[in-house]
Amino acid sequence: MTAPDLFETAAADRLASQAPLAARLRPRSLEEVVGQDHLVGPGAPLRVLCEQSRLVSLLLWGPAGTGKTTIARLIAEASSLRLVTLSATSAGVKDAREAIEGAVRALGEHGRRTALFIDEVHRFSTSQQDVLLPAVEDGTVVLIGATTENPFFEVNAPLMSRMALFRLQPLDDADLAALVRRGAAAEGIAVDDDAAALMCAAADGDARTLLGTLEVAAALARARAQGSSVVVGSDDVARARDGRLLHQGRDEHYDQASAFIKSVRGSDPDAALYWLARMLEAGEAPRFIARRLVILASEDIGMADPSSLLVATAAAHALELVGLPEAQLNLAQATVHLSLAPKSNRVTVALGAAQREVREGPRTTVPAHLRGSNYAGAASLGHGDGYEYPHDDPRGWVEQRYLPEELGDAVYWEPSDHGEEPDRDRWRRDASGR
Repeated sequence: MTAPDLFETAAADRLASQAPLAARLRPRSLEEVVGQDHLVGPGAPLRVLCEQSRLVSLLLWGPAGTGKTTIARLIAEASSLRLVTLSATSAGVKDAREAIEGAVRALGEHGRRTALFIDEVHRFSTSQQDVLLPAVEDGTVVLIGATTENPFFEVNAPLMSRMALFRLQPLDDADLAALVRRGAAAEGIAVDDDAAALMCAAADGDARTLLGTLEVAAALARARAQGSSVVVGSDDVARARDGRLLHQGRDEHYDQASAFIKSVRGSDPDAALYWLARMLEAGEAPRFIARRLVILASEDIGMADPSSLLVATAAAHALELVGLPEAQLNLAQATVHLSLAPKSNRVTVALGAAQREVREGPRTTVPAHLRGSNYAGAASLGHGDGYEYPHDDPRGWVEQRYLPEELGDAVYWEPSDHGEEPDRDRWRRDASGR
């Protein structure tokens, strides 16, 4: 064994014990991946492609800390591909061309295909992405791109068309709890239930954030224990997050969220802003707040102010685009707008009524005139026969039945007297054209 090998082995040994917890717990096989079962679980698409050695060029799209880099490495290994990694934040056209040239040599000399992993691929310019096109199209490389941004906006259409898109989801509470247990075992400590719940809530589906918090909290707990058994508590988690956890325990976390939602629903912008500030100062995950605003816009406002959903989704998008702390302003603006908007839960009630009809009502079939008719043989089955195209009428509306006959004159959505909903009522017509 040469001297460099000795140094490399020693470095690897030290990293095994001294590397950040997230690095030490990095999965070594697809079976060890926590979360993303819809992609890498048994029978899931990426698992099947690997098992059949049919891995194709693909994009992994998802928030930070959801396993994009890890999954890229594992699927390349499982497919017996040579893995080359580039970061779009530092690599340029020259690096991409060299990687492709290396892939050609590896295929010619050793008969081994190359997986080219590009992290933050959305940061590649148009010219950089264009360099990849021929190699992806002819299969010289299996391109695996990772991005936190919507690829439909950030990745060139020609490149997108040559890649399969797979979306990673934030880890759920069960996944995060499993990581807490795994991290605690690696650190040789215990974590009480409240502390675990706090870490999971603060992580917002991000495994790296969770394990980073756990590692710091474990160090603080060891210092406090002074040789006795080490148990991470809520105070350790709060200190690990620089005191950004004003809520103590799972109940308070959900209570503050409940107070925030009820304040907006109750049209009190001052109270809503207070609870928003309280959660932000406590280190609450901003995506959690944004999601609640988007849900509330339809659940409690609906058609009384249709623009509220646009405002809420714009705030959620601004959060991803701008990030904290500036995006706090976007969340605050949406909070005030939704608080001042007229309220109606009629969309919520209407959906519930329609769902009950589907579950408990009579079995129905699609009326013949509403069935698809744009394929050979449809006309002979009577599909589309009698359908009247509303745009052909100068009113933009024709008297026509859309509900199945079995449901009679069922009504699910009834407008309230709030905001813009009464105006929508004039467009309601039943089969008699009333």
